[in-house]
Amino acid sequence: MLVDSHCHLDFPELAERINQILDAMGAAGVGYALCAGVSLERFPGLLSLVEAHPGLFAAVGVHPDEQGGVEPDITTLVELAQHPKVVAIGETGLDYHRIDGDLDWQRARFRTHIHAAREVGKPLIIHTRSAADDTLKLMHDEGAALAGGVMHCFTETQAVAEAAIEMGFYVSFSGIVTFKNAQALKEVARRLPLERILIETDAPYLAPTPHRGKTNEPAYVLHVAQEIAALRGISLEELALASTQNFFRLFPAAHPS
Repeated sequence: MLVDSHCHLDFPELAERINQILDAMGAAGVGYALCAGVSLERFPGLLSLVEAHPGLFAAVGVHPDEQGGVEPDITTLVELAQHPKVVAIGETGLDYHRIDGDLDWQRARFRTHIHAAREVGKPLIIHTRSAADDTLKLMHDEGAALAGGVMHCFTETQAVAEAAIEMGFYVSFSGIVTFKNAQALKEVARRLPLERILIETDAPYLAPTPHRGKTNEPAYVLHVAQEIAALRGISLEELALASTQNFFRLFPAAHPS
């Protein structure tokens, strides 16, 4: 069995054909998917979606790129994370790629999520882009290790991955690892400890080869698993077992009873 550790099934291009998406997941051997939050405004719809399907779970958070909506506070995040199908806080983090200027607000938001995760006792889903040094510093300074979590859609260096692992975090690879021009990332996926690897789609974005350029979906996490297994010289079954066990170790609230 495979798990898609990060996707956005509440986004319209996926939500409007959710039954087809779920059928494709089953056919590909993908038993579970974690749907990450991106805003508080969207969260009620996300929660309704995961409540309706036993193999889906949610995280609550506000994406670092989101502007103009309701700003999260610790109390709100903790309250929303009490729901049994909410297994994580996020996605959160820092993204300096799309937004310029004074980003103190983004760092403050990240701190809020870290503190909420520590308080509620659920792991963090961290997004970082063009901000690895600041992301690691804030994780260290704010005690993110006390919550644990995952560096999602990882595209950084081996050194960044190792620094996150030293804080108890997992590293999740998306369809980017299947791209021909991602040689450095392929090497990171080959070298990291297997017991710290997760796999994801980040659907509807970043569809892996051979679906690149199409709308991504959780069934395609199979291609991510196949790529990492080939890079490491192990069977698909071994990679699937390890990544699935890692997922439930990190997100125990999602474990089938």
